[in-house]
Amino acid sequence: MTDLALDHVRRMARYNRWANNRLYDACAMLSPEDYFAPRPSFFGSIHATLNHILVGDSIWLGRFTGSVPAHLTRLDMILHEDLATLRAAREAKDAEIIAFTDGLDSAALSGSFTYRNMRGDEFTDPLFPPLTHFFNHQTHHRGQVHGLLSHAGVEPPELDLIYFLRESGQS
Repeated sequence: MTDLALDHVRRMARYNRWANNRLYDACAMLSPEDYFAPRPSFFGSIHATLNHILVGDSIWLGRFTGSVPAHLTRLDMILHEDLATLRAAREAKDAEIIAFTDGLDSAALSGSFTYRNMRGDEFTDPLFPPLTHFFNHQTHHRGQVHGLLSHAGVEPPELDLIYFLRESGQS
């Protein structure tokens, strides 16, 4: 794998942290009633969607590292009951993601890994495409929360990668 691919996954890890910080800042502007309110979305609320992103990230990062937390048994789990503890867990997970991508080298990124899905089926895949999926999954669900924020009366933040690149000076 090229240095460009390594640079890309490291940039995406930092973009993920940046976008999450902006999204959580916007969510903190909501009243608890609006934050937890049932909404027409796949996971049913802003809080549940943010929990899902953390669940998905924890599962995939665990697959990449060979240590999926055993307590993660459903994609709709509520890991944290309030925004403050969810945000703290999110920040910790983002730090883990950055540490993981910073620890990769070309050989690891070009290599394969073996994991089990939630049904117990075993797969061996090259690392790079699922790692790309990992970042795409985060962006997909952040976009859902972004839309839910606009319906809740809070101006959604700019989350596009280009804004991160300009703000951070990365290219």
